[in-house]
Amino acid sequence: MEKTEQAMPQIDWTLVHENLHQNGYAIVPSFLSSSECEDLVQLYQKPNGYRKTVVMERYRFGLGEYKYFDYPLPEKIQTLRTAFYPHLAPVANLWMKALKIDKVFPETHQQLLEQCKEKGQLKPTPLILKYGKGGFNTLHQDLYGDVYFPIQALLVLSEPDVDFLGGEFVMTQQTPRAQSKAIVLKPKKGDLLFFTTNFRPVKGQKGYYRVNMKHGVSEVHQGNRYALGIIFHDAIS
Repeated sequence: MEKTEQAMPQIDWTLVHENLHQNGYAIVPSFLSSSECEDLVQLYQKPNGYRKTVVMERYRFGLGEYKYFDYPLPEKIQTLRTAFYPHLAPVANLWMKALKIDKVFPETHQQLLEQCKEKGQLKPTPLILKYGKGGFNTLHQDLYGDVYFPIQALLVLSEPDVDFLGGEFVMTQQTPRAQSKAIVLKPKKGDLLFFTTNFRPVKGQKGYYRVNMKHGVSEVHQGNRYALGIIFHDAIS
């Protein structure tokens, strides 16, 4: 664990936790260098190392393409996935407690993967996404099975307003008995975004209540937008 932590840039986890609790998302600016982003984009062109390619329009998911990495994951992605999780599990457990959900997430990522394995979820879920002109991603939740972790991560690999136009990261928050709230984010190249996968607690006058969340990407008007998604639970297929 110590070696994994040393391989990571410094993150103000206290600030990340505060933003996740308050907003359901947190941005860590300039987590990756420009060259690190380019190295990850280059992975997209390689024919090997992926278990599945999804052409989004075939499934009415939007317009674009993404590829799921296969095990063993590239070393950098494996390192980040393993290192992020222990810092996020306490937030997830506080959310479960606030909403009175009988679920406790384990301390280590390997333990979470063991829970996935018990439910037949054996397929890795980290993925790299590419949107060209006209590309977009419909609002969705990345669940993949009975076992799911309520927070995920996204690394933006292209520079908005330089490499592409449009393509904002969009979230919707559905509050019970109220209209949905739209959240539009414009993270820059190299930024790290943590956000809720499907729901989070919000404090009201009578305690905490659950708001459901979805995320997607608005239409890209020009250029190419690449991003790397890190989902912590594995998938059935």
